[in-house]
Amino acid sequence: MRKVWFITGAGRGIGAEIAHAALAAGDHVVAAGRNLAQLRDTFGGINPGQVALVELDVANEAHAPQAVQAAVARFGRIDVLVNNAAYGLLGNFEEVSTTEIERQFGVNVYGVMHVLRAVLPVMRSQRSGHVINISSIAGVTGFDGASVYCATKYAIEGLSASLALEVAKFDIRVTVVEPGFFRTEFLDQSSVRYGQKVIDDYASHGSVEAAYGAYKGKQPGDPAKLAAAVVRLAGMAEPPRQFLAGSDALAMATGAIDARRAELTALSALSRSTDHAA
Repeated sequence: MRKVWFITGAGRGIGAEIAHAALAAGDHVVAAGRNLAQLRDTFGGINPGQVALVELDVANEAHAPQAVQAAVARFGRIDVLVNNAAYGLLGNFEEVSTTEIERQFGVNVYGVMHVLRAVLPVMRSQRSGHVINISSIAGVTGFDGASVYCATKYAIEGLSASLALEVAKFDIRVTVVEPGFFRTEFLDQSSVRYGQKVIDDYASHGSVEAAYGAYKGKQPGDPAKLAAAVVRLAGMAEPPRQFLAGSDALAMATGAIDARRAELTALSALSRSTDHAA
């Protein structure tokens, strides 16, 4: 049976690649994004019977129900939700303003929640569905100069882990995908944002923008191959709760888990000491 995909941030980057991979597999796709003109450019050559283009600003809570209603009106169901829309806010925590932080959480966290609230009732009524939340290796281990972005991705990790338990009773699966560095527009000026405040103590240790900018065009991950992997995940009867994408993500997560295990073991007696006496 053909699946119906609902993909946010589908106009470019990983979202567009996942949409094209799903279409190539013969599925139907609802490609959602803020810019309809960009969506038309990205999917202009696709059979209009196979794809629906929907305007959606995930940060606007009122947009999600309208977009989901349009998707169901067009294809009758939603089998796979890919929460992909996000952007990076980079900079030392003290150099990032409250307004910038709220905007980052508005897209990367609340945006995901808005779409989930709109899609989950559809999946519950079907008693089936697969939610794929695109997180990051930055939701597994911290990065210097990316504290706020990491905070949003850690939030997606916690949300996904708990949501999976809540909706499993309705035969809805949840997978969080944790990509490493992929060669997309993430580090382009059209996407990434940097904290605007400059504090000399931090500046004396180098520029965050220069540090991350050095990765641009050199990221090891191939977005098309990630998209193919996501389509494979969606085809699994028992998909994983978490999926690391990229050899760099795998290496960084392994190091972080090993370090956590060593620390856990070293402090196990202190941990146990906090229980009530038997």
